[in-house]
Amino acid sequence: MGLGSGPSLSLSRASAPFLLLLVLFRSIGAVSFGQPSDSEFTFVLPPGTEECFYQSAGHNSSMELEYQVIGGAGLDVDFAVFSPNGESLVMESRRSDGVHMIEPTIIGDYKICFDNSFSTISEKLIFFEVIFDDAEDWSEILEPEELLDIKIDDIKESIGNMNTKLTKSVQIQAILRAFEARDRNLQEGNLGRVNFWSAVNLGVMLVVSLVQVYLLKSLFDDHRKVQT
Repeated sequence: MGLGSGPSLSLSRASAPFLLLLVLFRSIGAVSFGQPSDSEFTFVLPPGTEECFYQSAGHNSSMELEYQVIGGAGLDVDFAVFSPNGESLVMESRRSDGVHMIEPTIIGDYKICFDNSFSTISEKLIFFEVIFDDAEDWSEILEPEELLDIKIDDIKESIGNMNTKLTKSVQIQAILRAFEARDRNLQEGNLGRVNFWSAVNLGVMLVVSLVQVYLLKSLFDDHRKVQT
């Protein structure tokens, strides 16, 4: 699935069943951003497949990648990141989550791959997000005003701190939602196993009880024949 011409995140190949949820997509076909933008995605990775995304980045910025496997047997996946020139930056095998910081970045498309080829029957539900350091150069936007008592630098620092805290809050909430989804899937799986084995144990107990009653009853039966 190709995305827009601007800096964006795209799939290596179109697969309709593969996408469960794509946040920030304007349409199924394309999405574009004026500048590298924070993005978060949740998708289904079928068994025996590998899917790659392409995220463009600017020069000398900071890009943070975080992923979590929130559903599927084993809750693990292979993860890899490649630079625009093909250099391997991150390579992880059978991990359930990970956080990686890439800085400074170079201009081009970074390749982000998730591999579930080691699994033959279990699909994986994966959440991941891309976070950019979107600090702006306020000196290009604002010019110092000599008549103002408050310095522009103080305003820049206050706004920057507020923006950083708000952005971090949104990121933490997204991470907590992913952890909640993974824990819920684990609990549902454990509940199914507990119910199954409880039913098996109950059946075994009933069979053993019936056998014991039969054996006790047979001990007290009088098998002697009454002679007439």
